[in-house]
Amino acid sequence: MIHPPDQPTALHAGGDNSIAFLIGVTADEWTLLILRHALQGVDSFDQWLELLPISPPVLSGRLRRMAELGIVAVSGDTYPLTRRGAALWPMIVTLAGWEKLWGDDHVEPLPRLRHLRCGADFTPLMACGACGEVAAARDVVGEFGPSGSWPRSAPSAATRRPAGGSANLGPSFFPQSRALIGNRWAAAMLSAAYLGATRFSQFHRQVGAPATVIADRLRVFREVGVLRAEGDQDRADRATFKLTDKGRAFFPVVMSGVEWSQRWYVAPEGPALEFQHRDHRFWMLLLCAECEKPLAGRDIEVG
Repeated sequence: MIHPPDQPTALHAGGDNSIAFLIGVTADEWTLLILRHALQGVDSFDQWLELLPISPPVLSGRLRRMAELGIVAVSGDTYPLTRRGAALWPMIVTLAGWEKLWGDDHVEPLPRLRHLRCGADFTPLMACGACGEVAAARDVVGEFGPSGSWPRSAPSAATRRPAGGSANLGPSFFPQSRALIGNRWAAAMLSAAYLGATRFSQFHRQVGAPATVIADRLRVFREVGVLRAEGDQDRADRATFKLTDKGRAFFPVVMSGVEWSQRWYVAPEGPALEFQHRDHRFWMLLLCAECEKPLAGRDIEVG
């Protein structure tokens, strides 16, 4: 199925919902890295080959899939971002902001984010678009909406990205974020944590991954510092896992992806996830932490 780039895709009733598409599209290390450079103006096959430690077949496969999903257009050997693709800028910006504040193993400098309206280097700040108040993850409550369920949120074979090695990404990729959303199981488990999963059995039942994968991801999340274990820490099936401050600080990245997917992949039943801030519906507004003005993609320079 080819997805039109400049209008939302109408999904089938009862099928994959917007979250399945989000995980299938963005929970892939190469795709995120290609997007990062695309948002900096890269659009040619040869440029990506020069910038990334990627093989031509893997790059070709990723770009083909991104074109099918309406994220890039195809014009000879160039792949310019579409409106749908350019709308992913909040996810890349919040990734960079989180890595800047919480990452501690950057071999190469992170991209510098500059807000052209105030001229300052900045980190993004999450606010509630309905009331304008700065909001933290603990201030926002999420739950499944009309098209939301764990089975419908797991990418099907048609939704998942094509196979292709991505182990040797080099040092320039956001290293901490790789552990959280670099593959579909990690992304699904992080989503489960934000929706309240705290026990091994809950992650296993909701995400549907093999027990060995659940155990490995919980171990990695603890090592990265986004989850902490309480109780019997030597037995994952007996411990309780809770988000740390570092884990909650990643919420704007997830929220930006959710809002993008629900804007561009629309289920007839309604949204997959709904969020509440105090007594009103929450939608995310990103502010410049320096001048506290709303951010727009055209006002951000990635250096």
